[in-house]
Amino acid sequence: MNMHSKPIVARRSPGPDGEKIITLAALAVGGQGGGVLTNWIVAVAEANGYRAQSTSVAGVAQRTGATIYYVEMCRDTGRMPVFALSPAIGDVDIMIASELMEGGRAIMRGFVTPGRTTMIASTHRIPAVSEKVAPGDGRANGPEVIEAMGIAADHVVAFDMETIAKKAGSVISSSLLGGLAGSGALPFPKESYEEVIRASGRGVEASLRAFNAAYDVAQGKTEAPVLEEAPKAPVPVLHVPEKLKKKWAALEARLTALPAEVQDMAGLGLKKVVDYQDVAYGAQYLDMVDKAVALDAAPYDLSINAAKYCARALCYDDIPRVADIKTRATRYERVKGEVVVKDDQVLMLTEYFHPRFEEFTTTLPRGLGRWVQKRKGFEAWYEKRFDKGRRIRTDSVPGFLSLWVMSSLRPIRRRLLRHESEMAHVDAWFATALEVAKTDRKLAAEVLANYRLIKGYSDTHARGLSKFAKVMGALDMLKGRDDAADWMRRLRTAALDDVKGEKLDGALDTVRSFAA
Repeated sequence: MNMHSKPIVARRSPGPDGEKIITLAALAVGGQGGGVLTNWIVAVAEANGYRAQSTSVAGVAQRTGATIYYVEMCRDTGRMPVFALSPAIGDVDIMIASELMEGGRAIMRGFVTPGRTTMIASTHRIPAVSEKVAPGDGRANGPEVIEAMGIAADHVVAFDMETIAKKAGSVISSSLLGGLAGSGALPFPKESYEEVIRASGRGVEASLRAFNAAYDVAQGKTEAPVLEEAPKAPVPVLHVPEKLKKKWAALEARLTALPAEVQDMAGLGLKKVVDYQDVAYGAQYLDMVDKAVALDAAPYDLSINAAKYCARALCYDDIPRVADIKTRATRYERVKGEVVVKDDQVLMLTEYFHPRFEEFTTTLPRGLGRWVQKRKGFEAWYEKRFDKGRRIRTDSVPGFLSLWVMSSLRPIRRRLLRHESEMAHVDAWFATALEVAKTDRKLAAEVLANYRLIKGYSDTHARGLSKFAKVMGALDMLKGRDDAADWMRRLRTAALDDVKGEKLDGALDTVRSFAA
């Protein structure tokens, strides 16, 4: 969405000499250069004979809130103007949002006024904490926010300014300034913006590239960058050792013997499971899929769910798994791409690791783990000395080796206490699904899909287990009903909808009411 803006005219009541105060607010999160953007705007105003004042109200880290930068300016008539320190509802001429949902927040807070406010926003997304903690897909609806901008603002300039900045090797503050200049919302020439960037003396060429690219899009001279769909997670490329190729070929033969409708999902699951553990684990996975296929028929929804969620269940997140992911070369490449590391720069990566006492004991051999769990004195000793978050520099040899050693526990995973408890849980869940499939395949498919509730580790894993148990607890009340599968799906959706589980409790009350 890209609409041109007109120069802002009188907004507040003019003073005795006709001076007009222009108000500008910007919302930016950490690392986006909001302070730099504000300084540039003030410098441009002063270079054009305006008096200007800027203030900022810091937000909270990790995207629970953005910092609000506020600028007021008016033409210098020789009189000292009185500027406000923060934006007021209905009194903002220009609103700059460095991320799509921050634009939505600005609208909700009343900073965007029809017939008055020029809205300049980047349409890329940085998920907020509230979106990340949702058990399911907690992402807010982007198109609805863009539609709201068109209703709430007088003029809108909205496109992906983050992509423009990255392509130019700069940060979003440069492209936001370009969007502001190209909108025509301020009565300043383009050259004055460029001179201010040059005077900053750091990353000038990259900043100018981003500025000019965004300026041209805002002016309608070039097309806005197209938002690319997030790439699908690649299927693990398995480098099978020579001595295991015969066993791997046997698994592939079993795969091709499955119904055609099931083969794609089962192929993805097989590669995931073998990449997670080994070829024997892959055979165990195919055994589970075969059992589901034996009870199924076209269109094989039960078998497809078995292929998908059995792989998920077998590949649980324990300490070796987390350490393995954090030390893979693909992770370093992804991070380098996200932070735009240049050839002459060194990436310094710090990982956060916080294994609780329970996670520590379940990473021990079964007998030793159970013995340690019974020693309350040892638990108190562990919590006092080790139960705290650790920041590990994986760009250093000691830091990398510490995680690599933990990841090397994979060959003995089957002998660890965590594996025993996970397999007991998986076996009970899968046996229940197979039993239900004998009388209701649709309901059994939903029972298999319930494993979606269990993910992550530490507190996230514990919350998922709790919700899974609640949803599965309704199975006996639903058996035999024509709408049993539909209600099981509703319960799972409610469980995924909020962290506290209030919607799930309400849905369970509904089930109890008609079950009684």
